[in-house]
Amino acid sequence: MLIARSRPLDALQALTPVLESQPNDASVQLLAGRAYLNSAQLRRAEAAFVRVIDLDPSDHYARFALGKALQRQGRLAEALAQLKMAAAMDPRPEYQEALGELRARMAVNGDRDPGEPD
Repeated sequence: MLIARSRPLDALQALTPVLESQPNDASVQLLAGRAYLNSAQLRRAEAAFVRVIDLDPSDHYARFALGKALQRQGRLAEALAQLKMAAAMDPRPEYQEALGELRARMAVNGDRDPGEPD
């Protein structure tokens, strides 16, 4: 609820005891990752989403969110890999849109998709 109300720091404060008592709960890690991402704590967001993926490799949203965290850190090739996986696992419009936006940004920067042939 706090994340939805754009209060990620309050959400993190409320989540801290739960994170400490349930570090292997993917849903708790996912909530923390969203709060970290929304408060621009990008490395912490990355770690939380990686933890979710370690616990549940089929979590397409965690891959999408990890891609967004990596993108915001300027790690575009890594972000692209995660966004591609998320879109392949579940072709939601928001995943496809994020993938298209990232590819466009990479093209403008002169970066190429490492998965594409020369």
